[in-house]
Amino acid sequence: MDKQKILIVDDEEINRAILNMMFESDYEVLEATDGRYAVKNIEDNQDLALILLDVVMPVMDGFSVLEYMKENRLLEKIPVILITSMTPEESEEKAYQYNIADVMHKPFEPNVVIRRAKNIIELYQNKHNMELRLREQEKTIREQERKIQDNNEFMIDALSTVVEFRNVETGDHVRRIKYFTRILLKYLMKYFPKYNITASQMDQIARASALHDIGKIGIPDAILLKPGKLTPEEYEIMKTHTTIGCGILESFKSSYSDEFYQYCYEICRYHHERWDGKGYPDHLVGEAIPISAQIVSIADVYEALVSDRVYKSAYSNAAAYEMILNGECGQFSPDVIECFELAKEDFFNIVEVIKMFNFT
Repeated sequence: MDKQKILIVDDEEINRAILNMMFESDYEVLEATDGRYAVKNIEDNQDLALILLDVVMPVMDGFSVLEYMKENRLLEKIPVILITSMTPEESEEKAYQYNIADVMHKPFEPNVVIRRAKNIIELYQNKHNMELRLREQEKTIREQERKIQDNNEFMIDALSTVVEFRNVETGDHVRRIKYFTRILLKYLMKYFPKYNITASQMDQIARASALHDIGKIGIPDAILLKPGKLTPEEYEIMKTHTTIGCGILESFKSSYSDEFYQYCYEICRYHHERWDGKGYPDHLVGEAIPISAQIVSIADVYEALVSDRVYKSAYSNAAAYEMILNGECGQFSPDVIECFELAKEDFFNIVEVIKMFNFT
């Protein structure tokens, strides 16, 4: 096994010789006659176990070496024992500002130096090993979280695909809703900090948006796939997809975090609510509608307008945009409308790209 390396920095040859004899049996000892050569040795040997550093030296003193190590964040990984003939008042206060391991004064007692040095090396080695273990644990946890998220993503995509298979004309409706939702949330984060939406929440809301219509699984085919306009009675049944969806989500609640489940529930139940209270199922008004549902609501309306349906042809981007702004599709909050206006070009581009490529 290779020996650990120790660097002795002192302009006095006798001091270097004494320290060398003390450590050469257990360590590979490197020497430097001043701070300049010390820095060169440190640059060439980043795996040093310890530096024994004199203070008063020509060309570059010990404190200059410490400054170099501080600037390069080396004091966190390489312990330094300052060995000096200066008085404690002259050396210790300044030395400990650099967070060094220890200060010893000449003339030094060899046994004390050896004992302190080995203790410090062992302490730093244990600290280093602990940090490695923590990083490995963090890596393992991140991998586990990623697997859980991938599994959840698979479940979400599977559930939303079931709806698409039943409601055949929707095609990539769910995927487009996720795109539109993410874009709107980016503008909401940037221009409306009052909602306190974080990057993590944006990701969760965008993923949760895929389940907004999951309740359509419970709607009879005769109504879900009807090519013409629904009767008032049929429309009332269609509206129940919001509450049916919440019932379905309840059975999966234990599979998700509380926050993610809350977004799924809010979006599923409230994405047809309107700012003026004329939506359904609960006729919520204004800010009583969760912002997650408000964002998905306008994304859902826009996507429906620019897509072909068995009962209508797709509207142009511009026509769909104006219809929403003019209130023809229900009333939305001023903040959400402003985000929609900011996202206009992004929305138009997504629609055009989708027309060019097959996203199935």
